[in-house]
Amino acid sequence: MSKIAFIGLGIMGGPMAGHLVRAGHEVTGYDVVQAGVDRLVAAGGTGAASVAEAVAEAEIVITMLPQDEHVEAVVFGADGGGDGGVLRHAKPGVLLIDFSTIRPETSIKVATAGRELGLRVLDAPVSGGEKGAVDAVLSIMVGGPREDFEAAKPIFEVVGKTFERVGDSGAGQYVKAANQLIVGGTYALVAEAIVLMEAAGVDAKAGLDVIAGGLAASRILEIKRDTMLARRFEPGFRIDLHHKDMGIASAAARSAGVSLPMTALVAQLIAAARAKGYGSLDHSALLKIVEDLSGR
Repeated sequence: MSKIAFIGLGIMGGPMAGHLVRAGHEVTGYDVVQAGVDRLVAAGGTGAASVAEAVAEAEIVITMLPQDEHVEAVVFGADGGGDGGVLRHAKPGVLLIDFSTIRPETSIKVATAGRELGLRVLDAPVSGGEKGAVDAVLSIMVGGPREDFEAAKPIFEVVGKTFERVGDSGAGQYVKAANQLIVGGTYALVAEAIVLMEAAGVDAKAGLDVIAGGLAASRILEIKRDTMLARRFEPGFRIDLHHKDMGIASAAARSAGVSLPMTALVAQLIAAARAKGYGSLDHSALLKIVEDLSGR
């Protein structure tokens, strides 16, 4: 069992850290929101008052943070390299696993800086949302050296169901961008299907039940069709975060020199949802935008 520092104990990180505690690891957690630390302590972990305190004795450092700037502040220190940074306080040889979804360039920057100081670094963004984190069935897309991936497998086995090394540093973020454009596009199409069936007077629930059993079946239809039909949009993954992710996908397309027209359209629909004030709702709330466009 390992000594783990877990930084970022929110909707996703909190359940993941809890699974690691139950698996027998010694987990010390830190979050800027004290409630997340309190939940970890209640689950049997240890709370820390700072990043420096959390990572001081760690063998593995895990980060699960919302955006690039948060990862950079935690890794490099809030002032670019000050007292709070993982790089300053982690011991050489520590395995740093970043589960955050950020730009590939940021992951490469973190990996390069970490390796210069003797750390092993993986970018390992996840898919599965809050339910996947709670149920420990996340899909994990890993970028970094193969030997570091092998070393991290005991962690991935606790919090995830599917995990693959997809390339060198930053590769995990490219795959996560691909994942998010597929997820966003699927939500948009399910929303359009609901609007079409309801406008035509069709039993939309029965219709989606049949669709979910055929070639158009998807994980989104499996777990979200009932809540979408009921217009319940409690966040498992917020529109605000998907908006951020679609920006990453669009930037990744530019850096790779490819055209992704459907991604651009979905990104605009998600941006519209955010502009309408739906940013705190689940990304299935794209249904509200499709309804608006149809005057329903």
